[in-house]
Amino acid sequence: MSQSLPDVLTAIAERRSIGRFKNEPVERDVIIQLLQAAGWAPSHHNTQPWRFVVMTGEGRNKLGEGYADVALSEASGLSEEEVQEKRKKEIAKAFRAPVVIAAICSPADDPRAVAAEERAAAQAAVQNLLLAAHGLGLGAIWRSGAPMFHEAMKAAFELRSDEEIVAFIYLGHPDMKPLKAERADILEKTIWLD
Repeated sequence: MSQSLPDVLTAIAERRSIGRFKNEPVERDVIIQLLQAAGWAPSHHNTQPWRFVVMTGEGRNKLGEGYADVALSEASGLSEEEVQEKRKKEIAKAFRAPVVIAAICSPADDPRAVAAEERAAAQAAVQNLLLAAHGLGLGAIWRSGAPMFHEAMKAAFELRSDEEIVAFIYLGHPDMKPLKAERADILEKTIWLD
């Protein structure tokens, strides 16, 4: 995209998923800025249906234990040694970045709230957070996958029955160069009705 674009359009075009991070902490006030950016996402009826769990240091064990509980609930016939090795491997996944933020869709107690709209708003908050991280020179990646939806992970984060995790955002100071991204021509995916 052209360098003459407004900053927000440039950030949208240049942001990339970063999956490798330096072993350096991210200052709490920077994380707060990211959360504040997330909180400006649009939501139907201004329900603001999101909440976040920020994990740093040993706090990342909450996610690690969730990964381990999911993996072990789906494994059978393992020896005690294999169980311990699998638990250790799964817990390590939560320590791939100095900060991991669980983004949770927490639907409002509003009769006008529609579940799909609440989820979309929480996901928009994640995009805001990713763009803010990029703008502050941090790297981030939106991780998801089957463990995020598993009952054992929901239990690890003590979610209400109507809540769901919409993202695990791994972030920190990048330890890789962003990969070149390619996108299809958006006009090939657009219909104009005049």
